[in-house]
Amino acid sequence: MTDAVKVSRNPVVSVVTRIPATLSLIGLLLVVGIVWGGLWSPFSANPLFDTVAYGLPALVEGRWWTPVTGTFFVDHPLVYPFVIASFIGLAYVEHRRGSVVALAYFGIGQLFAIFASALFLWLASMLPWPWAQVEATVLDVGPSGGTMAGIAAAAGLLVSPWRVRAWLLVLGFAFVMLFFWGSLADLEHAFAVLLILFVDRSLRIQRTTVREQRLIAFIAALVILAVEILTLLVPTDGPFGHTEAVGGSFLDVAIDVAVIALLATGLRRGRRWAWTWTLVLSIANVATGVLLVVLVVIVGPSAVDENWGDFNVAIAQSAMWLLLLLYLVWVRGAFRARRKSVVGQTPVPTVADVKQALHDHGGGTLSWMTTWDGNDYARTRSGGIVAYQRRAGVAIVLGDPLGPEASRAAAVTEFVRSAEQAGLVPCFFSATEPTRAAVPSGWRSMVVADDTIVDLPGLEFTGKRWNAVRTSLNRAGREEMTFRLTRLVDEPWGIKQQLRAISEMWVGDKGLPEMGFTLGTLDQAEDPEVRLALAISPAGDVDGFLSWLPVYGAGGAVRGWTLDLMRRRDGGFGPVMEFLIGSSARQFSDEGAEIMSLSGAPLAHEYPPDAGAIARLSDWLAGMLEPVYGFQSLHRFKSKFHPRYETMYLLFRDESDLTRIGAGLTRAFLPDATLRQFAGAGLELVRGSGD
Repeated sequence: MTDAVKVSRNPVVSVVTRIPATLSLIGLLLVVGIVWGGLWSPFSANPLFDTVAYGLPALVEGRWWTPVTGTFFVDHPLVYPFVIASFIGLAYVEHRRGSVVALAYFGIGQLFAIFASALFLWLASMLPWPWAQVEATVLDVGPSGGTMAGIAAAAGLLVSPWRVRAWLLVLGFAFVMLFFWGSLADLEHAFAVLLILFVDRSLRIQRTTVREQRLIAFIAALVILAVEILTLLVPTDGPFGHTEAVGGSFLDVAIDVAVIALLATGLRRGRRWAWTWTLVLSIANVATGVLLVVLVVIVGPSAVDENWGDFNVAIAQSAMWLLLLLYLVWVRGAFRARRKSVVGQTPVPTVADVKQALHDHGGGTLSWMTTWDGNDYARTRSGGIVAYQRRAGVAIVLGDPLGPEASRAAAVTEFVRSAEQAGLVPCFFSATEPTRAAVPSGWRSMVVADDTIVDLPGLEFTGKRWNAVRTSLNRAGREEMTFRLTRLVDEPWGIKQQLRAISEMWVGDKGLPEMGFTLGTLDQAEDPEVRLALAISPAGDVDGFLSWLPVYGAGGAVRGWTLDLMRRRDGGFGPVMEFLIGSSARQFSDEGAEIMSLSGAPLAHEYPPDAGAIARLSDWLAGMLEPVYGFQSLHRFKSKFHPRYETMYLLFRDESDLTRIGAGLTRAFLPDATLRQFAGAGLELVRGSGD
């Protein structure tokens, strides 16, 4: 392998080679720090400071070069790590759009921040505004105006919905710092952010989704919480005046944090109680601000002479609560969720309704699993039914919507909206391509399995590639093994006891209970529409068994069968599974069935090398679970039957949902597993909460 190829495959080297301008600016900053000693002593004490620093005094005195020279100095050694870290936004812009664009953002952002701040302070200092008069005499150094412009530009390059979230954080940081700590640098940061906001126009909140409305309220509540805590513990000296730290007890701080954090979490989930109590708290804070203003009007400024800064900060905080109050009233429809909100239309479908929909309109290879215990059902206006489970605050849809084929796309959209209104995180597990095409624009998809389908018409176990299956069938004949396709409810007590003994032995070897959700047990096999394939030895012992779930087509006809349970007795007939599957395929084919699904082995999909972080997460989980459940081994076994593959997806809104979805899926697959069992199996899985 050549050195060039090795470099191209090293992600760190690849990124570094694409951000030369950013690295050059950082290098120049460090060189200047070394030459003039700013890396080890405060540059603000250097005699050169007044000559190179920018600000209104420098411009008034004709030092026109300072906006350029001051950019590459840092006023204190401790600030260097933060300044260098702030170049991350510019690096991202350069990586995405090139060096010329990145340098333009940096240069224009830096110069605009310096000149706009100077102009603003020149005008504001003419007013009786002490803060502006003080800042108009201050000099500053550093590239933070340009780097803040780079961070804002990077936020605009993110995909939706991360773009809005990043912008809210950038704006919140810039203006909280300006309003409450208000240094010249904070003013420059605010102007740099405003420049990118109006030039790029990448922040477009024209018609936000319910989720984004909740997120905005959540971030606003957290910003207010941060301001409340910081003004309580830290002196402020911003445009509103100077305040001293209150020095209150940690109990006061803890109560503030607990109350607002609890409300913020409720707002993020769209809970009605959180909206109501936040309104109450907002009204109380606004009323406090109004009373303070009335006091000053009635008594006069002398009422707050000694605490003018505290008064102004209190008014500013009341104004923030007022903005939150108005926003919550404006988007009140986003906060209707209750803990057990009904998803979909009433009446809520029953299992009988689900079976009737399958008989009338058919379904996919996993559709019969929607009839199992543990599922909830949502009825849609379009006539569809969506089966899902509530786990860890997530609505996990199993497979595709049921009902008339023409209604399924509308059912997806309606279910997503209804689940979000109920405060749940919607996702679709093991969905097929039509459902993937129907989810809202911007949703992400992740391959979770490949459904293995054997086409039955004309199936013959002839030719070299069927040697393994044909050998198993021939050996079974020689050893007088008996194949029987039956129903569990029709079998005598003795056979049922053998099946349960085999299953219990299998479960006991795993250290974890039998999985649920898309993996059934003998309880599900008791349904009279489910068939059982038995391999019986000449002595009358059950050496292995399979369960087959019906796959309905339109009009109530069974068009295929899906493999569910696979169990074998230790010490029994060796190739019992090949014998059972091959014999089942022959009989299904003779009965006129079209397909036989061997089901999708979870976490067994082979990803391309450039598939990204989600693929690496899936591969890691597969490696952890392989010793317990053998998904990869199962996938290789099924390849003996030369199936065709149909991709199954996990569909979700964006990556921020993956943690909760992971917790929800863990509880869906292993609802009865304990933390001790997880630990015993060597797994560190997340235990979900808030079912």
